[in-house]
Amino acid sequence: MLLAFDDESGFARLLGAAAALELAAIARHRFPDGELKLTLPERLPERVVLLRTLDHPNEKLVELLLAAETARTLGARHLTLVAPYLAYMRQDMAFAPGEAVSQRIVGRFLAGLFDAVITVDPHLHRTETLVQAVPARRVIALSAAPLIGRFVAQQGLRPLLVGPDGESHQWVAQAAAAGGFEHAVGRKTRHGDHQVQIELPAVELRGRHVVLVDDVASTGRTFARAAQAAYAAGAARVDVAVTHALFVGDALAALAAAGVREIWSTDSIAHPSNRVGLAPTIAAALRGLGAE
Repeated sequence: MLLAFDDESGFARLLGAAAALELAAIARHRFPDGELKLTLPERLPERVVLLRTLDHPNEKLVELLLAAETARTLGARHLTLVAPYLAYMRQDMAFAPGEAVSQRIVGRFLAGLFDAVITVDPHLHRTETLVQAVPARRVIALSAAPLIGRFVAQQGLRPLLVGPDGESHQWVAQAAAAGGFEHAVGRKTRHGDHQVQIELPAVELRGRHVVLVDDVASTGRTFARAAQAAYAAGAARVDVAVTHALFVGDALAALAAAGVREIWSTDSIAHPSNRVGLAPTIAAALRGLGAE
């Protein structure tokens, strides 16, 4: 059975159909003081998949705690979390005395609730594998980069794919290989949450169509600065392709001001820019788990 919340019903229907899972809803009630009450189906099968993408994660993590613990009391013996976007992965070490290492804390929290965790393009920096961050019995980190590369190719476009910084190399390389494109990677210097400096790779951009590729867009400043630099170098057109479309605050306005023409994202987070569906890829991973 696939359990999902009402605000993810669209993706849940796609995933349930692709994975041939019965879909059931988790009902939520908010008390006047802000506390949550969840209601699950009265009886659950032994194997249950819980869908919850973790944008706006703070309240959703409480929902996962309540839902997972309740599912165990209702008959579930094996719980799989499908979190297309997995939050709190960036803080993988303490950069100053007293800082919480949220990746380690949240990862262990999820591993204590779920037998398996499936996610897409987790935002890992110095952590080599997802299991180091989320030490569950089984963890699967899927990549949307090949899907993005094939999507761009299907548009009949022949761009140069550019990753804005070294951390984006793995995604832009996979997307380029899948779509048969050239690719290059720039360099980023971060001066704050909204202040970044981008140095583009030493390749000829004059007259080129550039697609900027990365795993996540939050404030949009990295993409915006990269787009500005690309146009300054003579690019004819700049688009953005990203796995996780957070786009907080005025991110979309910043990208438009920088001259970005099109934004394409996966449906890991519901957003008007969604063009690449993840349900078939996640369903295949679920079938693999079920066969183990």
